[in-house]
Amino acid sequence: MKLILMGTNDFVVPVFDSLANEHDIIAVFTRAPKPMGRKHVLTPSPVNVWANARKLPVYTSIKEFDTITEKPDMIIVFSYGVILRENVLNVAPCINIHPSSLPRYRGPSPIKTAILNGDKDMDVCLMKMVAELDAGDILMRENIRIDENDTNADIERKVSDVSIKMLDEYLQNPDNFPPTPQNGEVVFTRKFTGTDEIIDWKNSPQQIHNQIRALGCGRTKINGIDVKILETRIENGELKILKIQPAGKKPMDWKSFVNGLHSADIKYGE
Repeated sequence: MKLILMGTNDFVVPVFDSLANEHDIIAVFTRAPKPMGRKHVLTPSPVNVWANARKLPVYTSIKEFDTITEKPDMIIVFSYGVILRENVLNVAPCINIHPSSLPRYRGPSPIKTAILNGDKDMDVCLMKMVAELDAGDILMRENIRIDENDTNADIERKVSDVSIKMLDEYLQNPDNFPPTPQNGEVVFTRKFTGTDEIIDWKNSPQQIHNQIRALGCGRTKINGIDVKILETRIENGELKILKIQPAGKKPMDWKSFVNGLHSADIKYGE
């Protein structure tokens, strides 16, 4: 089958690699390179790096779509981050991999939102794309667990593994999977910012734990020191900090950090 692939993030790469082993990839679309790090080095996306390694034609602007002369049988979209217009949607069936229990958690951050809300499981959906955001009919749906200490990265890996199996099954015979309209309450997600990482110590230990594993860290002050809390656990109903990173220093375990305080009292948020 002739496919066009559209995606950006690192957890997309194993899915696209699996597709490239079985199908003819005529084009790959991904986000344009972004400045990264303190020196703001222009860095291509993980999908861009992967496509270059496989010597596949890469496009970093959706405006270039109309320059493609070969018609695909299908377009596969996974964590692309670009809104598609009619000129793309009308060329071939566009199939989106969306990691949420649609119509719950439409939008840009379904995995983070599910973890932040303390959800115990979620669906991975193959969806037929339409102009309205994440509103298309569902072709396949598989459920995955969200364990109590799973981070965003952990769930991304689970989604990637499940997506490979789902796409393999679907692409062998798409006619076996009739579209089903979404049914239920529509819930939209939003993009998270650095402000969302700031810990409110009035929240419960579970809420703070969910925040850290969803967003990758929680920002706060401890004994007047700006820190990122990187890893936590809930033990006997209390929040246990495992890994922390003081400003300007490398990540360290909690015991090493406390030993460096030379203080018997630990003050959170101060």
